[in-house]
Amino acid sequence: MKEKIITKKILKWYDLNKRSLPWRKQLPLKKKQYYTLVSEFMLQQTQIATVIPFFNRFIKNLPSLRELAKVDEKKLIKLWEGLGYYSRARNLKKTAQIISKNFEGKIPDNYEDLLSLPGIGNYTSSAILAIAFNKPYIPLDGNIERVLKRYLYLKKQSEIVKDNLQQKKRIFGISSRSNDYAQALMELGALICKPINPVCRQCPISNKCKSLQKKDFDLTKNIKKNKEKYFILKVYKKDQRYLLVKNTKFNFLKNLTIFPMEELSKPKNFNENLNFKMSNMNMNIKIQYQKDSCKFQSPFWINKKKLDNYMLPSFTKKIVKYLEKN
Repeated sequence: MKEKIITKKILKWYDLNKRSLPWRKQLPLKKKQYYTLVSEFMLQQTQIATVIPFFNRFIKNLPSLRELAKVDEKKLIKLWEGLGYYSRARNLKKTAQIISKNFEGKIPDNYEDLLSLPGIGNYTSSAILAIAFNKPYIPLDGNIERVLKRYLYLKKQSEIVKDNLQQKKRIFGISSRSNDYAQALMELGALICKPINPVCRQCPISNKCKSLQKKDFDLTKNIKKNKEKYFILKVYKKDQRYLLVKNTKFNFLKNLTIFPMEELSKPKNFNENLNFKMSNMNMNIKIQYQKDSCKFQSPFWINKKKLDNYMLPSFTKKIVKYLEKN
């Protein structure tokens, strides 16, 4: 009975407070499923406010799964430019191609088939099944995890591991409105149970929240260390132009245009010029200016004053801007 009360309270709150998002519109079923697929790929490691304009532009240019499956690689990356983690875009296209070929153009409505698709893991599978197919799944994103940790006051490392959270989420129950309920829980974490200064007075389940009872809203973080990586970034400059290369060497920014780089293994006295956080990597970068660019078979020269004319990852653009200032 308790679970049903929780479910009803959260759904009632959601109906009154949900945000208007482009993938939440009233849509024909097939379009709803496609919008869900695209938005879930974009929302991996990216906040909603950032995603909205990219999603709108993407859907305007590629309004169906069939068009996504056939899109030219350059156009795809250009539409994704600025969102980062470009492997998501490539995996999204591969997924569209596999669905078109092996599933008669219909997004699979079961867990195993979804998991077999590029770029789709446990969370994205659960989210698609709940939101697009109204199946009783609760995807554990950062927002839902936060609500769960606070509601049950989960503090120890053993309590906040994924396996335990998957078990504990049963407290939320299930609903015949699974599509709305999954989004309601996400919304509750995003708008009410925020990382800092949660708005408890507006929370529909605050009366049973153990963190509120203890007046302790601090969250224990999973102990995760970023790998320290060291790179020499080589700068070749001719007039107003910089030399770039296609990245076939590193797993990050694969096949995109970057400055020539070399990775060093635990160098001594490494004085970096730049530092980037990328995925689980802390990139320490030292810049070296070079003269001989003849060793590159197909160098790609860009004009520093016309950055927006090129299809470049944000990583490369930031380095150009740094070089111009320094």
